[in-house]
Amino acid sequence: MRSPVIYSCMVLPLAWQFTSPGPILVDLGPITIRWYGLLIASAVMIGITLSQYLAKRRHVDPDLLGDLVIWLIIGAIPAARLYYVIFEWSRYAQNPERIIAIWEGGIAIHGAIIGGTIATLIFARLKHISFWQLADLVAPSLILGQAIGRWGNFFNSEAFGDPTNLPWKLYIPPEHRPLQFANFEYFHPTFLYESLWNLMVFGLLLTLFFRGLQGKPRLKTGTLFLVYLVAYSLGRVWIEGLRTDSLMLGPLRMAQVVSLVGISLGLAGLVWLYGYKRSLPDVVPVQHEDKELSRR
Repeated sequence: MRSPVIYSCMVLPLAWQFTSPGPILVDLGPITIRWYGLLIASAVMIGITLSQYLAKRRHVDPDLLGDLVIWLIIGAIPAARLYYVIFEWSRYAQNPERIIAIWEGGIAIHGAIIGGTIATLIFARLKHISFWQLADLVAPSLILGQAIGRWGNFFNSEAFGDPTNLPWKLYIPPEHRPLQFANFEYFHPTFLYESLWNLMVFGLLLTLFFRGLQGKPRLKTGTLFLVYLVAYSLGRVWIEGLRTDSLMLGPLRMAQVVSLVGISLGLAGLVWLYGYKRSLPDVVPVQHEDKELSRR
């Protein structure tokens, strides 16, 4: 049996060869626990805890974040699946019952971001609170969750890159290889690249958050989410260029297109905040943000 992680000394003494142990963690007949589902659940729980902690540090009622999580789950996960299915419709047209088989993998983070953003806007509108303040508190949890969730791609042997013989290469079983690469065994572990990139973005956001609490510099509402958009999207643009399974719209890789839009929107928002020194449009008047969000 192939070891989950095989050490190779052919190029570097500490080089890695990654091999997935398979998508199933526990199989007890009618009860099956998959790595993908476990990682998503873990990311959600860690995200809730972190967001509520950050809310307390900003003197925001943490219960608001607990309530928001329900909206995010309802908005983000179905949207992530729908986004993926739309661009992979040829795979599901003949087997529509597999559309709901989210445990097999096949969710798109950009769909989750779109669905989660819509859900947060509705929540903020109903609660008469600042969307941008909520987005700032969720952004670090979101990118950390993405870093965790990418390992689900590893266990499912999906979302990998082009063939490579680098020391940190990823072994892909024959049944998961694209037809054009059927004779290749090792591929770029793009799940790892993105996970590490996301961890760096997470570190950047936390650094900005805590420096902002000290006024070094004092962050304007919406800054963290805009920085998230720019930083995450920059990494996704180049990592997506390595992948063999990109969602396509004609000749265009959709993740790259959406990431470029995210970079543009994020930079425009930061220029608006710090160049023009104006507040971002919100669902509540700016002068009421602190009052509405403060803990009662």
